Amino acid sequence: MRRSARKTLQAFIEYTKPGWKAGRMHKEICERLDRVVRGDVDRCLICCPPQHGKSDISSRRLPAYVLGHVPNTDVISVSATEALAADFGRETRNCIDSSEYRNLFPGTRLAEDSQAKGRWNTQDGGGYYAVGIGGTIMGRGGELGLIDDPFSSWEDAQNEGARDRVWDWYTGTFYNRIRPGGKIIVINHRMHEDDFAGRLIQQMKDGGPDKWEVIEIPADLEDPPWAERYDRAALERIKAVSGPRKWSALYMQNPTPAEGTFFKREWFRRYRAEDLPRVMHKYLTSDHAPAGGEGNDFNCVRVWGLSGDDIYMLDGFRKQTTMDVVSERVLGVREKQQQGLIQRHQPLCWFPEDDNNWKAVAGFVTKEMRREGAYCRIEPVSPNGANKEIKAQAFQAMCAQGRVWIPVGQEGDELIEQYIAFPGGKNDDEVDAGAVMGRVINDAHPAISKAPPKPEKRRGDYDIGSEEESWKVA
Repeated sequence: MRRSARKTLQAFIEYTKPGWKAGRMHKEICERLDRVVRGDVDRCLICCPPQHGKSDISSRRLPAYVLGHVPNTDVISVSATEALAADFGRETRNCIDSSEYRNLFPGTRLAEDSQAKGRWNTQDGGGYYAVGIGGTIMGRGGELGLIDDPFSSWEDAQNEGARDRVWDWYTGTFYNRIRPGGKIIVINHRMHEDDFAGRLIQQMKDGGPDKWEVIEIPADLEDPPWAERYDRAALERIKAVSGPRKWSALYMQNPTPAEGTFFKREWFRRYRAEDLPRVMHKYLTSDHAPAGGEGNDFNCVRVWGLSGDDIYMLDGFRKQTTMDVVSERVLGVREKQQQGLIQRHQPLCWFPEDDNNWKAVAGFVTKEMRREGAYCRIEPVSPNGANKEIKAQAFQAMCAQGRVWIPVGQEGDELIEQYIAFPGGKNDDEVDAGAVMGRVINDAHPAISKAPPKPEKRRGDYDIGSEEESWKVA
């Protein structure tokens, strides 16, 4: 028993914590962390349901196991708060000070002055340093960095500013404290498509230097990962109370539910160009990014056609670009004989969301409109300070009634995926543009409720372009 407890993490925990029994998921986590200890991998990301014993393994016992093999290792332990990380440190320290531990690793001893629960040293110069997200590391470095649940609550993870702060602290403070050849382990549950784990995975997909070994352990109802404590009945009860979005993220490690939560896939109707009604009134909505369209922010402009109670998304674009490019796409460029959305569709009104991003460019757009001779009534729609879900409620209801039509094809598919991901998705510019249209219709705006009838068009009057653009109507 003692020999195996020195060789594997699972056996070590069983020896030093009598009564602890590994479930299926714990065995997998221990095996993966053994690979880190051996040096097979240096970046490990484990995503599993809350309260499933992950911290016992990674934050309470793993540091003691590592220090048993290499007593001069410096461990940096991070959690959402310094108090929680310090509590992990206390249990790790107590483990090292136990008789069971001394039977396994007699050469690893705590320094005589190591009384603090979150910051202590071994006699060989190694030690444990606990810190909360955003805290200072006081000039310390480490060979092993542990990050256990970087967000203190679900609400924090939904806040883009909070997500940015975690990421900025990781890239600007924590990461440069890990010494060359050091190892990083992140263990948490997913909360948002763009949460800390999501950004690590995306960075790797984008060609970043860190190659993460990613382990995702979902709370499978048919085969619960820790059936001894959370059997199917327990999980079903949690699922019923938590709701689909939180269940999908926290327990299934999938922060974008396949069926959607705010918008459902089956609500959207699809069309081809030949299916469009002959008479439509057209309108333009837009959601604008900060100046420059930097980072993950998109400028999104959409043309909508109304026929009776039905709403057709006809044309438009979403692009990470500057406002002069957006202006060219909307207004056209006479010198290049390049038509824009306004010339092609002659919308009755343009409804931009009247936020600070629009206010910053409204004067420029008006000036360009006069210069290019592409005139359209512009009526900014006030955001009224409401959050995105409230602003999208009217459009959500229209989708649920089967009134919203999206073109067949790749662009339509991608647009629907963003709606399905809302409000947990990384981007929501398409939803914002649609929400403006829904609010305008719901408020019975004069530009719509009193719009003059347009002459009926025959099917052959529509200019059908290439196969790729066949759903865009002139």
